[in-house]
Amino acid sequence: MAKKSPASKKPAPLPSLPIAEGKKQAARVIRRLEADYPDAECALVHGTAFQLLIATILSAQCTDERVNIVTKDLFAQYPTAADIAAAPIAKLEKIVQSTGFFRAKAKNIKACSQGLVDHHGGEVPQDLDALVVLPGVGRKTANVVLGTAFGIPTGVVVDTHVGRLTRRLGLTSETDAVKVERDLMQIVPKKQWIDFSHRLIHHGRAICNARKPKCDACSMRKFCPQIGV
Repeated sequence: MAKKSPASKKPAPLPSLPIAEGKKQAARVIRRLEADYPDAECALVHGTAFQLLIATILSAQCTDERVNIVTKDLFAQYPTAADIAAAPIAKLEKIVQSTGFFRAKAKNIKACSQGLVDHHGGEVPQDLDALVVLPGVGRKTANVVLGTAFGIPTGVVVDTHVGRLTRRLGLTSETDAVKVERDLMQIVPKKQWIDFSHRLIHHGRAICNARKPKCDACSMRKFCPQIGV
């Protein structure tokens, strides 16, 4: 009887760099990002912290460009938490439909707005724990709002760009966003947490895209290990 070949196994991820080496690599990345994207900021168009909160909820599995189109109409009709809380759910569903998962998103932005009205006077609290208990708000969304709207570095925002690039750069081997953030918070200085994510997202869109990264045009090519590329 022929001997069966062992089942193929997915290779284990490379271990993350030791903290000291991770900090050195992170410092190299930060210097290049500062030089390449000095004015990088959040791509979600908003006029208030509340509008940024709603836009970030809508951005789940949707492009920022599409969200900006949708929120222009949404905020023209319902600019405040009280306005969205009082809006008919069917109307909200129609407005946000093109962002995907529109029923869940409409339900969340209405419930989140109602929570702000009921417990925070319609204003966005400047506190992570108070934010993450609101409907539709997770740690990533809270980090975006606190960092961008209030300049409070509560963590590192990890979206698909940040996750992809930090793995390629060898800053983490994790695929779970919470674990990626944990690794980054150990090696990226706290004062850099907000700008680091904004700049890395810009780099992910301009150079280090998912399918065909432009490594030859990348300012980090000399020290990027190109893991997974």
